[in-house]
Amino acid sequence: MKRNAIKYLFLTFSVLCFPVLTRAQVLDTGNYFAPILIDEIIINSKENFNIGDFINRIKSDTTFYKAFRSMHLVTYNAENDIKIFEKKGTKIKASLQSETKQIYRNGCRTMNVLDEKVTGDFYDKKRNYNYYTAELFASLFFTKGKVCGENNIVKGKLEEESGGSSIEKNKAKLKQLMFNPGSKISGIPLMGNKSAIFEPDVARMYDFKLSVDTKNGIDCYVFEATPKPGFLNDVVYRKFKTWFRQSDYSIISRDYALVYNTIAYDFNVVIHVDLEQKGQMLLPSYISYNGNWFAFTKGREKVTFTAKFDY
Repeated sequence: MKRNAIKYLFLTFSVLCFPVLTRAQVLDTGNYFAPILIDEIIINSKENFNIGDFINRIKSDTTFYKAFRSMHLVTYNAENDIKIFEKKGTKIKASLQSETKQIYRNGCRTMNVLDEKVTGDFYDKKRNYNYYTAELFASLFFTKGKVCGENNIVKGKLEEESGGSSIEKNKAKLKQLMFNPGSKISGIPLMGNKSAIFEPDVARMYDFKLSVDTKNGIDCYVFEATPKPGFLNDVVYRKFKTWFRQSDYSIISRDYALVYNTIAYDFNVVIHVDLEQKGQMLLPSYISYNGNWFAFTKGREKVTFTAKFDY
């Protein structure tokens, strides 16, 4: 069946209990349900695809965060490119381009810098990062000294990281937005549960779609959430699109855009991540970030970065 000839059907599911309907229909679901547009190929599948199980899997997914934690358990080379822009315009005020090699041996990881080019005030005199986004990037992908005794267990880890200093707490919140998108992030002023797209009062502001596609040569189910017209200023995620490998529902790619504005802070961030299977592990292979954000205590930062990983 040609892609442009594929029809879409409406199924209505409950964000709370996800009942599966036997035929396409639209019900008056109020604030406790959200419609999802289903590709006819999925409806006609002979593999007994269960939409309820799949949506529950989306809500409880850990493969995405686990892939990033698994990076601490392998050896890889990375190409890193970070650019800091002037607050107004497109002029670059600082940058870092580097090639690094993480070595994992005997339960410990270290990192060698193979090549590095720096411009502007990327570092201070003590080689600390002058920019908060650069510091966050380094905490995710760079290693200082030797780090031992890590694992890729994900249950409760994001919550554990929310302790400590105010900087560490802020890093933990940013990690939750990156690694657990769609969930409620506590502790961010004035946001409430607006990041929790599966909660009934938030889900009603989105259009949901489930389709099939091929990504990087892999057959995938594609789940997408798009804000309904009239609700753009009431939601956090302007784009939320995930490619799930059909064979096991593991995430192999994700696009998401976050926009929010308050007096105390604002952000406009677009992130793309590709994952690939290496042996028994699913690992990030490419990440791009384009962010413009302001915090009352930090000022404004406009940053782009890309990272490519070779295992």
